[in-house]
Amino acid sequence: MKVYNIKNYGEPNTVLRLKEAEQPKPKNTEVLVKVCATTINDYDWCLTTGKPFAYRLLFGLFSPKKKLKIPGMEVAGIVEQIGSNATKFKAGDAVYGDISEFGFGSFAEFLCIDEKALTRKPDSMSFEEATSIPHAAMLALQGLRDMGQIKDRQKILINGGGGGVGSFGIQIAKLYNADVTGVDTGKKLEAMKTQGFDHVIDYKKEDFTKSDQQYDLILDCKTNRSLWKFLKVLVPEGKYVSIGGRSGNLLQMVYMGPILKLFSKKRVHMVMLKANKDLDYINQLYEDNKLNCVIDGPYTFDKIPWAIQRFGDGLHHGKIVISVS
Repeated sequence: MKVYNIKNYGEPNTVLRLKEAEQPKPKNTEVLVKVCATTINDYDWCLTTGKPFAYRLLFGLFSPKKKLKIPGMEVAGIVEQIGSNATKFKAGDAVYGDISEFGFGSFAEFLCIDEKALTRKPDSMSFEEATSIPHAAMLALQGLRDMGQIKDRQKILINGGGGGVGSFGIQIAKLYNADVTGVDTGKKLEAMKTQGFDHVIDYKKEDFTKSDQQYDLILDCKTNRSLWKFLKVLVPEGKYVSIGGRSGNLLQMVYMGPILKLFSKKRVHMVMLKANKDLDYINQLYEDNKLNCVIDGPYTFDKIPWAIQRFGDGLHHGKIVISVS
């Protein structure tokens, strides 16, 4: 089978190599999945480039750990074989999921993963749509509903609204009749208007943290500013929720969040993702035509290094999807 292998950190086009590998065999509660589609995520960019440097504490200081040599954390495909103790699926089942809790490896024609990392794909959903959902949709849902406790008709800002999380976040926010502002730049702004954002801000031309406009809830997909700048544009009891970003700013949240409670009713939260937690709910929204998948692509398997660079350059709108087979 063909896989993308990475030995050292560097530019995607330089360090990612397409090679032949032996097809794996499922163990115990694992299933062998024929990969039909996968996606590009922030983890893939960080794992390939070794940036930000703090991620190397997780991935390996000088090169990725052996178990991370094949990147890719979202998959949609068909179960080919089941392990000796696997009971959730049978051969021929169409499945999908965020596999990051159990490992990586979806930049391959086949992978073995614990059956708990997967759920059945609805018949009405394509493999390309399915693979775009689990990571981004769960971050958006857990950020807005679980952490942000979104309420009807609130004013919401999504920083990084043109990416995968933003594309699901706007749709979830509109279920609550929210007035939603999206922050991004370039060609994505017009696409965001079409998708339903009430207002868009080009961060290259305007700093929303210096505006007089205030928001009930901010979903931050970038965490690229000081926490205090975000607090200035929250209403007195507003909530700020980060899904990840620059490590220094995230640490500021960890340490300053408890202190903030001593003198303010504003609250800050960071999503600790529970992988695949509410996929049944998202599937139902999809089948009720209340949610659609915004796909950048799909691109062919040989385009993976190029697609990772596209992600790193911030040129994508929605989820970058790769058709594998």
